Amino acid sequence: MTLPRGIVHVEQLPVEGQRVFVRVDLNVPLTKDKERKVADDSRITAVLPTIEHLVKRGARIVLGSHLGRPDGQVKPELTLEPVAARLAELLGQEVVLADEPAGDGARKVVGDLREGQIGMLENLRFHPGEEENDDTFARQLASYCDIYVNDAFGTAHRAHASTAGMVRHVSQKGAGYVMAKEIDILSRLLGEVDRPYLAVVGGAKVSDKIEVLDALLDRVNAIAIGGAMANTFLTAQGKNLGKSKVEADKLAMARNFLRKASEKNVTVHLPTDVVVASGLDAEDSQIVAIDEHPGPLMALDIGPATVEAYRAAIARARTVFWNGPMGVFEKPRFAAGTVAVARAMADNRLALTVVGGGDSAAAVVQAGVADRVTHVSTGGGASLEFIQGLELPGIAALAAG
Repeated sequence: MTLPRGIVHVEQLPVEGQRVFVRVDLNVPLTKDKERKVADDSRITAVLPTIEHLVKRGARIVLGSHLGRPDGQVKPELTLEPVAARLAELLGQEVVLADEPAGDGARKVVGDLREGQIGMLENLRFHPGEEENDDTFARQLASYCDIYVNDAFGTAHRAHASTAGMVRHVSQKGAGYVMAKEIDILSRLLGEVDRPYLAVVGGAKVSDKIEVLDALLDRVNAIAIGGAMANTFLTAQGKNLGKSKVEADKLAMARNFLRKASEKNVTVHLPTDVVVASGLDAEDSQIVAIDEHPGPLMALDIGPATVEAYRAAIARARTVFWNGPMGVFEKPRFAAGTVAVARAMADNRLALTVVGGGDSAAAVVQAGVADRVTHVSTGGGASLEFIQGLELPGIAALAAG
């Protein structure tokens, strides 16, 4: 495993007997019933290797995470209590949750820790200083530790108090297992890769992905586009998508992208057929070719001919990066295209296959093939910024002197 110059792996840190603050990403979905239990613990299980390593070496562990968007206010429904309970179950040992992210309660939990014990601060975003990267709050967090470890890649693109601000106030710092693996794998996509290199990009809006698409033009051999954003590119080519979602104000942007791709000899695959319906909750759907007018219907998934074309492109590739669904993935009727891409990624055992978080990560899990791709990123936005070659504040802080 290769890390950038200046970044130390948690295994190299002298953690024995020390207070170690670990920024983890435990922003997990909770059930909607009264019990509010953890609905998906994959982000919790992801950080177990780092926590277990620190326990084994006798560190006094202080965990910090956010949950949801409390916007700097205490919201009881976003307490980390169910998360701490699930983590304790998985570890087989107590996890003591402080009643606040900073203050007397947090200080007492940290002060009472003994070697190998674990404390957790309450939701960091309950404090307005977290997202504001307030230096006073950052210094409070830093006062709870001797060593800082970041294992929250999913928040590495945010310059928050717990990801960037506090780090400069701690003398020793390093990357946990999740963070180190993310940096190692994603860095490969920025270097020399086996070719052909294919990017599969989906989602709702061209405006959300145009920066990453532009960056990919300098690295890939081909790009396959799906999701509602494909409608804008197809409309820019003169196709009539009926009632489909189209960003009319981004048509010039789409045409410009297609022109640049042609100039750089990058093949752009767009849907040749789509699954259309009257709405997201429609019980009936049909397949139409892109050259056929869908009338009062909207495109909600790529069609079977497009699935076959994208599957073939994935099979030919020797490096594949995928981010974004091919259709309205949360509706089973319109999930087939996304699931097909997930399975095609898994079937290509000769390629470096990287899934860039979010719905794409959920799709490989749903398809039961997560263990058959090279890497499933824990951070959607962070992975997109990383492969653009942008500096991520959470990673830069680890490398700073």
